[in-house]
Amino acid sequence: MGFKLKMTSLMLAGTLALTACGSTSNTIEEAESVDTVDTVAEAKDALKNEDSTAPAWVNSAVMYEVNVRQYTKSGTFNEFAEHLQELKDMGINTLWFMPIHPISKTNRSGTLGSYYSVDNYTEVNPEFGSKEDFKNLVDKAHEMGFHVMMDWVANHTGWDNPWVSEHPDWYTQADGKIISPEGMGWPDVADLNYDNEELRTEMIASMKYWIEEFDVDGFRCDYAPGVPVDFWEQARAELDKEKDIYMLAEDLGWVNEKLLNYAFDSNYNSKFYETLVEVAQDRKTADKLKLYLPKMPETTFPLNYLDNHDVNFYDRTISKAFSTESMPASLALIFTLPGVPMIYTSDEIGYDHAIEFMEKDPVDWEAGTGDYRSVIADLSELKQNHSALQNNDNFAGFEFLDVGNKNIIAFERNSDDESLVFIANFSTRVQEELDLSIIISGDEEVLYSNNELNLEKLNPYSFYILKRN
Repeated sequence: MGFKLKMTSLMLAGTLALTACGSTSNTIEEAESVDTVDTVAEAKDALKNEDSTAPAWVNSAVMYEVNVRQYTKSGTFNEFAEHLQELKDMGINTLWFMPIHPISKTNRSGTLGSYYSVDNYTEVNPEFGSKEDFKNLVDKAHEMGFHVMMDWVANHTGWDNPWVSEHPDWYTQADGKIISPEGMGWPDVADLNYDNEELRTEMIASMKYWIEEFDVDGFRCDYAPGVPVDFWEQARAELDKEKDIYMLAEDLGWVNEKLLNYAFDSNYNSKFYETLVEVAQDRKTADKLKLYLPKMPETTFPLNYLDNHDVNFYDRTISKAFSTESMPASLALIFTLPGVPMIYTSDEIGYDHAIEFMEKDPVDWEAGTGDYRSVIADLSELKQNHSALQNNDNFAGFEFLDVGNKNIIAFERNSDDESLVFIANFSTRVQEELDLSIIISGDEEVLYSNNELNLEKLNPYSFYILKRN
């Protein structure tokens, strides 16, 4: 499928072919002394009239979720580091590492266990390498212009975590026994109890450790609504003292929108994703997407994606969700909507395989259903070089446009410098019942497209990113 591109700086080079997710003294010894807010009440007082905003670099962030275990045959930090240039060539500038901590053995799920069963918050999984290896990886990534985020599991620990024996009062108990999170089906983990102030202090100390010692740039926080909002706010206030960080919540059902009031900058755009799958498969019309763009506080924005480790393993692979015909338009959509676009390990090849969580299952990089690297690279360059597509003003300057056809989604993004228009036909049929002259003149510059612009009809899964003159 040929892509029309008038933007001189871009060239399309190719053709398109759940389980739960060290000693506490180690944290205090290895990190600098922690001067954290002592009580929840003090934390709330400290946050009065305060605001938190994402670092400026997030405005043009393009995120990649790194599954270290499966990205390479060895599954190590060192081997992954050899592939950083490939990701940089795709325009990726933000790396989110799935949990890198040691995994508990007690009640372990599968042979290798879930990354989300943390044995020690201030150590690394020896399966991946050493702390020195991870530090070298972070340093190299920073030198190459990447920002680095860690996956943080604050709701629960593995059963071998020293906290279980040393501080049982830090855990939720029933009949005097520590229990797993209720109703979640996660027997490999023990539920933490945030009524305990010592736990809060130590958890924040553990997060600080990775900022102070490894210079990480933010955290993706697993099952964020399982932890009290006031803890996250307390943590954000303390972490921002060390570095201006980016905080991403995993709250798939938008259970607690208060998470975005101060503690977090972004949340998963999960309802939009699920609707987009149905639209891309021509089971819903594109106008339904308008219903699922979240209303968010100022200075916050969603994480937009076509895949992640959960939906890949438990629900559907990216190639089951999006065909080779619908994939380019779907990628273009998540890169032009307000928010941070995210690519999961192997999405760039349309990998039709549910990547294992608890077993060794390296990606077969020769077994993709298509090659979308050049598309991602082109869209990344647009995202990073056009002010109208950046995130600093949330949904300010964003407006849906109506062309009189439910199968077509169109919207405008505006900044002080420019006005861009996105148009796409999300159906398997040519759409001729439309009037594009309502929203465009035909004199716009085509920044990126997979079809010649025709004001009278749109081919199946055709898309256009236009710049008004």
